[in-house]
Amino acid sequence: MSERNPIPLILTAVGTVAVTVGVLWYYGYLHFAKPQDALLLSDFTMLKTIPGEDYKVSLQPADQVAQCIDGVLVLFDTQQKGLTGVLVDNKKRAVRCTEQSLSSAQPAQPAQPAQPAQ
Repeated sequence: MSERNPIPLILTAVGTVAVTVGVLWYYGYLHFAKPQDALLLSDFTMLKTIPGEDYKVSLQPADQVAQCIDGVLVLFDTQQKGLTGVLVDNKKRAVRCTEQSLSSAQPAQPAQPAQPAQ
């Protein structure tokens, strides 16, 4: 039984992995995250609202607009078009939300049972 040289097999395996990563990156299936992809854009503070008490906020709106998408609060920056991100807390946990329309923002009333037809 003859001994085979393992160097060509190792070089072939390394080359195959390198070419595969290159092709996946070229076609957009692989993304290498850069530090600027996870920049802290703004700090947010939650103002506790107490029924019957007023609170003061600036009349000028923030540079971000929020939207509830699949139960997660997503921020869209109005200054840098195309910049979006998920709102997270200091432990990198996503802020959840429920999709409500303005008409359903009032507390839900208990459902009344349907009256049987007579």
